[in-house]
Amino acid sequence: MSGAMKALVVDDSRAMRMILRKQLSAQGFQVVEASQGQEALACLREHGATFQIALIDWNMPVMSGLELIKAIRADRELSPLPVLMVTSELEMSSVAQALAAGATEYLMKPFTPEGLNEKLGLMGVVS
Repeated sequence: MSGAMKALVVDDSRAMRMILRKQLSAQGFQVVEASQGQEALACLREHGATFQIALIDWNMPVMSGLELIKAIRADRELSPLPVLMVTSELEMSSVAQALAAGATEYLMKPFTPEGLNEKLGLMGVVS
C-alpha cells in the first residue's frame, strides 16, 4: 500500500480528538482532525478520496455528526467512505437513527482501545 492510511476524526472535544488520534496513530493511521461537521465536510470534499475512514461525534456545534453523515451519504464522491459514529448517545433509538442516516458502525463513549480496534476490524479498515 502506498503511504499511510488516513483517518478523519471529527469531534468538538479537543481531548477526544487527542485520544482518537493516539489510538489511530498506533494502528498506523495518519490522522486529520476537524472540530465540527462543516469543517470536516470541506476537508472531505477537498481530500475525500485519500481517507479510509471517518470517525464522527454526534453532538457538535454548527453541523451535527448526524447531519454530516447524511451529507457524506448524499455526495456521490464521498458516499463509499466508511463512517464510525463515536458518541455518548446511549439510546437504542439513537443507534438506529445513526445507522439509518448511513453510519457504518457505532461506538459508545467512553470506549477502550480494544473496543475501537474491534469496530475498525468489523468495518474492514484494520485486520
